[in-house]
Amino acid sequence: MMLGGTSEARPATPEIQEIADKVRPQLEEKTNEKYGKFEAVEYKTQVVAGLNYFIKIDVGNGCYLHVRVFSGLSEKDNFELHGYQTNKKRNDELIYF
Repeated sequence: MMLGGTSEARPATPEIQEIADKVRPQLEEKTNEKYGKFEAVEYKTQVVAGLNYFIKIDVGNGCYLHVRVFSGLSEKDNFELHGYQTNKKRNDELIYF
């Protein structure tokens, strides 16, 4: 990974699912949706003044979301939704947004 760039995509882990679950209420409020399925499937990271997580989430019926979650250096367990993309497909690449 080059400095400031994103890592390679990796399969989601239980830790990544936990991060996705923590920002789910923020996402549902912004999209005005309630997701029955909310399964993280893959992710990338980016080192900034903290860490950005780019997470691909399966929300059912062949639909996926991409979310960008920020975690600051000083607040290790504080995760903020900093962006999202809707209407994604399984094969859509996670890219910076």
